[in-house]
Amino acid sequence: MQQLPVMESFYTLQGEGYYQGHAAYFIRLGGCDVGCVWCDVKESWDAQKHPLFTIEAIVQKAITTVTEKAGSTKNVLCIITGGEPLLHPLNELTEALQKADFLTNIETSGSSPLSGHWNWICLSPKKFKAPLPEIVPLANELKVVIFNQHDFKWAEQFAKQTNPNCKLYLQPEWDKAAIVTPLIIEYIEQNPQWELSLQIHKYINVP
Repeated sequence: MQQLPVMESFYTLQGEGYYQGHAAYFIRLGGCDVGCVWCDVKESWDAQKHPLFTIEAIVQKAITTVTEKAGSTKNVLCIITGGEPLLHPLNELTEALQKADFLTNIETSGSSPLSGHWNWICLSPKKFKAPLPEIVPLANELKVVIFNQHDFKWAEQFAKQTNPNCKLYLQPEWDKAAIVTPLIIEYIEQNPQWELSLQIHKYINVP
């Protein structure tokens, strides 16, 4: 029976991107080989520091947690994040979540091969380990963190590879927000195919 390292799981609001403000159950898997210097969950990087749980246990906790508040899991987002979740095979987990009526959503750098069955793919490419070319056209959402001026060129590099229906977001790196947010606003005014993503979960004090 497959087991996965789970750092944490919780029911809250999605704070970023297309589903910003929506209720969502998060499953944060341990393990990451990307190593962003500004990562705010570096404790997720070492998979061996986090306990292993069976797929059945992971999904049952999701069902119990969500139904206690929402009464049902029907069409509730379940977001698989990390770390880098694609370091793990995710077919079995996503099949079980969809069978339980969750909508499956992944947040990934795209730096490892895609696995799993997804209702929504949020691709957030990182300079530290670029996404695999075959993943970029599959993204429903491209969310690029802007740390400095050079990141706009990085964002456009991958926007050119996305499918025509992909949503495009620029998001200020939290610690640099005061500096880069005005730059992002000006850039979006000049390039209106992009939208602004803010980490609202940090403003409303949810995980």
